[in-house]
Amino acid sequence: MNDPLDLALRDIHLPDGVSFWPLAYGWWVLIAVLVAIVLIAIFIYWRHKLAKISAITKAREELARITGNYQQSKNPLLLAREISILFRRLSISLFPRTEVASLTGDEWLTFLDQYVTGSPFSQGQGRMLIDAPYRQHVEADDVDSFLSQCKDWIDAVSRSGRKRS
Repeated sequence: MNDPLDLALRDIHLPDGVSFWPLAYGWWVLIAVLVAIVLIAIFIYWRHKLAKISAITKAREELARITGNYQQSKNPLLLAREISILFRRLSISLFPRTEVASLTGDEWLTFLDQYVTGSPFSQGQGRMLIDAPYRQHVEADDVDSFLSQCKDWIDAVSRSGRKRS
């Protein structure tokens, strides 16, 4: 019989290690899903920013129209009513409806004050939004100050969109 040590045997050869490249199909699918998620997130963010810019631009145009109407009619009650409607529409466009839609009276004015310095709505000329129907006379200087505060509020909301603390 042959001696096993005399046989021409070779040592066990292990296969080459698994290479990370080319990737398996599962990894390509995972990469495609992640890229799709990132692209969708960018699209949603971009669309939200455009909607905000569009709402603010339209609000500025509407404020200019309301101011022009006031210059012709000199009716502070109509002015306060139209600006209140404008602010509500803009607020509902920019902020969660559940936070904004139910606010009335002093709560509404406090909400508006959160975006500007001081308290021009709850303690200043901005009170016209809720008490214009009950005033017998409104001074022209009060209306000019009120319109300035309204423009400042729209500018502040367009810059931040977040509550000031």
